[in-house]
Amino acid sequence: MKILICDDEALIRDVIKEYLLLENYEVYEAENGLSAIEIIKNNNIDLIVMDIMMPKMDGYQALKEIKKIKEIPCIMLSARGEEFDKLIGFDLGIDDYVTKPFSPKELVARIKAVTKRTQNENNIFKYEDLVLNDLAHEVTIEGNPLSLTPKEYELLKYLIQNKNIALSRETILSNIWGFDFYGDERTVDTHVKMLRNNLGKYRYLIKTIRGMGYKFEIKK
Repeated sequence: MKILICDDEALIRDVIKEYLLLENYEVYEAENGLSAIEIIKNNNIDLIVMDIMMPKMDGYQALKEIKKIKEIPCIMLSARGEEFDKLIGFDLGIDDYVTKPFSPKELVARIKAVTKRTQNENNIFKYEDLVLNDLAHEVTIEGNPLSLTPKEYELLKYLIQNKNIALSRETILSNIWGFDFYGDERTVDTHVKMLRNNLGKYRYLIKTIRGMGYKFEIKK
C-alpha cells in the first residue's frame, strides 16, 4: 500500500515514515501541496496524510485540487484543534483529523482503520452490467465471468481505480509490471488490446490517448 506524507516539517515526515515502514507500507513524501499533487498525478497513492499549514499551497487547497484528479482517503494533520478547522476538513471529504502533537502509533492505527474501511467500501466497481469484484477477484458482464489473465485483471483494476485520468504507458508499466520489468511499453498496448477484446461491448471505456497512453473514461 502506498501512502503519501505531506508536511513541510521534515522531522514530522521522518517520524511518520519510520513507523509506516515498520508496517511495510510504501511511503512517498511531499513538503507542500503542489508537490503532493504532482506525486498523485504520477503514482497510484492509496492514502494521504496531509498537514494543513504549508507554504506554496496549504492542505485544504491541495485536497480540493487532488479530488479533481482522484478520490483518495485522507487523514489531515493540524497544530490547531479548533472545531471550525475540523469542520472545514470534513466538508472537504477527509476521513480523519489528527491534532499535533500526536502519537505516531495512534496515527498508524488510524491509518489502518481508514484503509480497512475504504477498502471494504471500494472493493466492488459497477458500471451498468460490468462488475469488478475485487474480493472475489472476478470481472463479470451480465453476470457472466470474463476469462482474464492475472495481468489483464490488474490492468483493468488499475485503470478503474484511476478512472477519467489519462495514464501514460510508462506509468501503467511501472505500476502493473514494476520498475524492474525488462520489456518495453508495447507490452501495455498488447495487454490493452487483449483486455478490450474481453470487455466486448464495454471496450469503448478504455480510451486511447494519442502519443501518451490510455484512460478508463466514464462520463460523470
